[in-house]
Amino acid sequence: MKLRGNCPAKVDEKGRLKIPAVFLEELKEYGNQFYITSPTGETARIYPMKVWSEIEDKLARLPTTNKAKRKFLMRTSYYGQTVEMDGQGRVLVPAVLREAAQTKGEVDVFGALNYLEVMNHTRALDQLKNDPYTDEDDKVLGDLGI
Repeated sequence: MKLRGNCPAKVDEKGRLKIPAVFLEELKEYGNQFYITSPTGETARIYPMKVWSEIEDKLARLPTTNKAKRKFLMRTSYYGQTVEMDGQGRVLVPAVLREAAQTKGEVDVFGALNYLEVMNHTRALDQLKNDPYTDEDDKVLGDLGI
């Protein structure tokens, strides 16, 4: 699965996000169950359940004493919810995450290869402006062969 690009969208007054058509075809092969969560509360991540299950399998192999694992699971559980896409291609963003990430009204939906990232439109523009792509970023990616 390769989810890529950005598509403006809206979260309606009931908290539902209509998945942009550009992403729907790619997602359909994974069924209509998703885990919507966030490790920070700043954005909403929409994982196909198969992808999220693979993350859980990797986490299960780590010891319960692993502090990063505990922090990640606490946050993704706090913000997270299993959802089902309805017949119109909509998913319900969990209320606690909707509030924290300010994902009401105008949002941007970014493809992040194997999940979608939903970000408040103003916050997305601010992040692009305030966290520019640097020569150091180029070097790190170059070292990875990208």
